[in-house]
Amino acid sequence: MENKKVKVGIIQMACVKDKQVNLDKAKEKIRNTANNGAQIICLQELFASLYFCDVEDYDNFKLAETIPGQTTDIFSALAKELNVVIIASLFEKRAEGLYHNTVAVLDADGRYLGKYRKNHIPDDPAYYEKFYFTPGDLGYRVFKTKYATIGTLICWDQWYPEAARITALMGAEILFYPTAIGWAVSQTEEVNNEQYYAWQTIQRSHAIANGVHVVSVNRTGREADMNFWGGSFISNPFGSLLYEASHDKEEIHVQELDLSKSNEYRIHWPFLRDRRIDTYLPITERFIDED
Repeated sequence: MENKKVKVGIIQMACVKDKQVNLDKAKEKIRNTANNGAQIICLQELFASLYFCDVEDYDNFKLAETIPGQTTDIFSALAKELNVVIIASLFEKRAEGLYHNTVAVLDADGRYLGKYRKNHIPDDPAYYEKFYFTPGDLGYRVFKTKYATIGTLICWDQWYPEAARITALMGAEILFYPTAIGWAVSQTEEVNNEQYYAWQTIQRSHAIANGVHVVSVNRTGREADMNFWGGSFISNPFGSLLYEASHDKEEIHVQELDLSKSNEYRIHWPFLRDRRIDTYLPITERFIDED
C-alpha cells in the first residue's frame, strides 16, 4: 500500500518591530523544525512583522514586498537546503497602491509553486485589514508539493465553510491556516475562552465535513492591546485534536499525519457522496429575503 504519511511542522512565535529579527528567528525555527523531522512547515500569518493592522497607518505599507521577491528567494534556498516545503505568509505589494495578504508556497526543491491571496478580509476594531489588503482574486488554491497536495487559507478565511469545502474539493489533503488572532486585554476570561473554542471548533468542523487534516498556526505574545492567543493545533479528518499548543509560549511541533485516514473517514461518513449539489444555488446569494 502506498505510504501516505507525512510529517508536518508548525511554528508558533512572538514577533517584534524589527523585520530582520523576525525573519532570522523564523529561519532558525524552520531549521529546528526540519531537524525534528518535519517535511512541510507552516509559519503564522504575517510572521515577518508585528500585526500592524491594529491601526490604520500609511507607513505600514513600507512593510510590503513583491512575491516572488527577496523573502521568498531566501526561503526558497532554505527549503531546498533542508528538503522541506515552506508555507510563508507575507504582506504582498502587487503594484503601486495595490496590496494583498498572501501565502507563498515553496517546494522541497526550492521551487516557488505559487501564491494564495486571502479572500475574506476583516474590518473590526484592532483588525483593520480592509485598509491594507485588497481581497484575493486568484480563487482558492491547492499546491502539489513533494510530500502532499495542500490547501492554504488565511486567518479570517477559517470561519467560512465554503472556503474549506472548495479547497478540499480541489484535492487538498491538508488544509493549512496561517493565523493572527488574539484577545483584547480588556476582555474577561469567560469571553476569551468562548472566542478561542469557537475558533478551534469551526476549524475542526472543516476537518469533519471534508475528511481532511487541518493545521492552524497562530502567533503568540502581547502586541499593543492584543494578547495573541497562540493555541495552534492540528486536527485529524474527524476533528480529533492531535496537538494543541499553549496560549502564551513560542512553540515548534512536528506531527506525523496519515493521509490515508481521509479515505477511511470518507467511506464511513460519506458526506461528499451525499451532497445535494442541485440544491445549493442559494448559497451564492448574499441573503435570502422572504419577499
